[in-house]
Amino acid sequence: MKFKCIVLLILCIAVVAAAGCMGLPASVPDRSATQETIYMGDSSDYWGSASKVANSNNVAVPAPVAAGTPSMEGSGTGDIDTKIIKTAYLTIEVKDVTTSVESLKAMAAGKGGYLTSTSIQKNYNNHLTGNVVMRIPQADFENTIAGVKALGTVKSASTRGEDVTEEYVDILAQKTSYQNQLAQYNTIMKQSTKVEDIIKVQEQIDRVQTELDRLEGRLKYLNSRIDLSTITVNLQEPEPVGGETGHNFVSTFNEGIAGFFGMIDAIIILFFTLIPLFILGGIGYFTYRRYKGKKSADVLPEEKK
Repeated sequence: MKFKCIVLLILCIAVVAAAGCMGLPASVPDRSATQETIYMGDSSDYWGSASKVANSNNVAVPAPVAAGTPSMEGSGTGDIDTKIIKTAYLTIEVKDVTTSVESLKAMAAGKGGYLTSTSIQKNYNNHLTGNVVMRIPQADFENTIAGVKALGTVKSASTRGEDVTEEYVDILAQKTSYQNQLAQYNTIMKQSTKVEDIIKVQEQIDRVQTELDRLEGRLKYLNSRIDLSTITVNLQEPEPVGGETGHNFVSTFNEGIAGFFGMIDAIIILFFTLIPLFILGGIGYFTYRRYKGKKSADVLPEEKK
């Protein structure tokens, strides 16, 4: 009987334990705890945290394109040609600077280019000199240089080609990377519900858009320098043989007056320069005269004896 009671007690305990286990609710994960806030740090850490948030909202996240390996098909670049910025500097001696400036202006317009700046001034000999900066399509770079040289006598000429292909490709790679980031942020923005998340995502969209605008500006600048080469031309008129022609009495009179006052200035400077010598000479002469007078006074008494 005792044994039956013990068995019955064990069975009761087992039933109660089983009922307790079956009655407990299954643990439900706190969604708010797993909902991660989008990381707003460096863009290199963006992809992992952004993917978690997107996945928690059932958003498909496209795989990013790493910087430095742009998708040529997506960006439409294909095989990039060599990018060269060409510049030239020439000094030409011409008969008439004003006429030559007009010729350069017509030359640039005929090539599909333009002048960015022109200046004409007189030098110390009252001869005209000029400076012209031309922007010419790169395809006409060499022909234009030949046309400039034909205007007169070439005093100096130099050309330079700067290869910017590496920088160009790097900018395209960065642009592709930022475009992928922007697409990611825009996708997450559409699925965001919290105000703080929306604000943070918008800040990142603004940051990425600013970088894209900067890259676009640099690309436009490079394309402008590549497509239109720069030619700087210095123009000067030849010096007349034997100097200025004709005789000018007024100039001669003025030069004579200037020489007169120049001589007076030289005498004044020489006088004040020699004043210390005059003083030393006077002291020496006074000492000599005094010594000689004293010696004469000593000799005269002896002669009287």
